Amino acid sequence: MPTISVIIPTHNRSRALRRTIASVLRQTMPDFELIVVDDASVDDTQRVVEHFASANIKYICHAKNQGAAAARNTGISNSHGRYIAFLDDDDEWLPDKLRLQFARLEASPMNVGAIYTGWLIVHGLTGNVLSQQIPWLKGDVFDSIFVRGFIAPTSTFLCRRSCFEKVGLFDESLQYCEDHDMWLRIAKEFAVDCVDEPLVRYTDPDSDRPSLSTNYDRVIRGQEAYFRKYAHVFVRHPAIHSVRRVELGVLYCYNGNMSKGRASFRTAMRINALEPRTYFNFALSLLGARLFKTLKLSKERCLLFLKTSARTRDC
Repeated sequence: MPTISVIIPTHNRSRALRRTIASVLRQTMPDFELIVVDDASVDDTQRVVEHFASANIKYICHAKNQGAAAARNTGISNSHGRYIAFLDDDDEWLPDKLRLQFARLEASPMNVGAIYTGWLIVHGLTGNVLSQQIPWLKGDVFDSIFVRGFIAPTSTFLCRRSCFEKVGLFDESLQYCEDHDMWLRIAKEFAVDCVDEPLVRYTDPDSDRPSLSTNYDRVIRGQEAYFRKYAHVFVRHPAIHSVRRVELGVLYCYNGNMSKGRASFRTAMRINALEPRTYFNFALSLLGARLFKTLKLSKERCLLFLKTSARTRDC
């Protein structure tokens, strides 16, 4: 029985998948099984996996596309390792990733359920390193994760199997931020630790593919479900609740539903009357859907350009 189960969910990204799989096979800790879950790809994903036939990879293909949460759950359900690691199909691991995490988790008390690592943010087309992120958040991190809205990419985590036995599998009803939900659920029941080295090459989602935010229906449904699921936690964090309601209102407006967008902005005002972005976005929504989206996306492109430029200078 393998010590670690490595799960790669994939969908129509065969070109990147070859590098991803190769990075697993280069790990300095060899005691793992590799499970590739093909979420109904229509490209040559299966052929890419078959290229590594000698590595004895377990290949599972969904008959229809079900999303990342379902693909990860299929991998977990078909795994046998004491520990479970996830790797997205366009990310890569540095060779010592599993070895260092395994050593840290083996030396930790059983209340530590997961270890994550630092990561390098790389450009999806050029492979150039844009920046590196060194983790520091550890221990009882539930509220910190909730407030920040993020802890680390899914590809950085190694978890005890007992985490999923305790909190369950990924929530397939969340079509967006299902990984964030999982780390919250684990952090509620277990302590979290980190290896403060960048051991993952994480592809910048803005650099090589359309952002998930362009699929507004999907993201809106995910955000609405997230509000329902964590309503009791939002009560403790009104400032964060207000900001997230503004974000949802913006998505409604992007999707052309200005009445729901303005209703979300009004909710944000009631929760926290001191958040200036609420009033700015409400006023912008009065200009109509087309102008709202044009002005907001222009601002986002400008901010993305400035962020990318700053990362390039840092490197």
